[in-house]
Amino acid sequence: MQIPTIQGTIDRRILVNYRVAPDTLAKALPPPFRPQLVNGFGMAGICLIRLKNVTPKFLPSFCGISSENAAHRFAVEWDQAGQTSQGVYIPRRDTSSWLNALVGGRLFPGVHHLAQFDVNERDDSYSLDVHSDDHQIQIAVQGAIAAELPRNSVFSSLQEASNFFEAGCLGYSDGTKPNEFDGLELRSFGWKVQPLRIERVESSYFDDRRLFPGGTIEFDSALLMKGIRHEWIGKESLSAS
Repeated sequence: MQIPTIQGTIDRRILVNYRVAPDTLAKALPPPFRPQLVNGFGMAGICLIRLKNVTPKFLPSFCGISSENAAHRFAVEWDQAGQTSQGVYIPRRDTSSWLNALVGGRLFPGVHHLAQFDVNERDDSYSLDVHSDDHQIQIAVQGAIAAELPRNSVFSSLQEASNFFEAGCLGYSDGTKPNEFDGLELRSFGWKVQPLRIERVESSYFDDRRLFPGGTIEFDSALLMKGIRHEWIGKESLSAS
């Protein structure tokens, strides 16, 4: 979907990451996507992002809007023009913004669902609860800034994790047309992440044992970003055929 370049600030972004059995993840993905593996595991996650001063690039920042947003996502690969591409597939987007919900999938890539966000941030601690208006999604995340990633993470270092997620800047979301996925690229300026120690994490999507049977999905790690300037760039839609 072609749109004007959108600019703004990532005021806060939490990436909650799960490691998933590859065969289970493959069943959850529509064509043309397949799991992108990290040390033998598929990767899934929740992106909890607060955007500020978001506006088309030709408008001043004071005209922009702010919103809380949540996205369930998977690291994926697909074949295009004879080459292997990498990015994320996003089956579900939720937002606090009625405008995002109105234009999502129509004038802006990806269908967005309205949701209520309860956010508490104090010093180095973060707590977020999300409840979608259609009662399909509930998310709870609580944690604090840490010195390092969990020792059992699939990532051997913070730098490896940072590089992996920075490279996954191209996302495809379900749009309004069947078997067609809206493309959106995130371009960040001054990318920097910190480890986040998670004390509580719940997701009605990833906790659904019909999709992810017991033992096929586990929490892996979490990362925090703050105060990052960014741009959103619309990309051509991707077809399942």
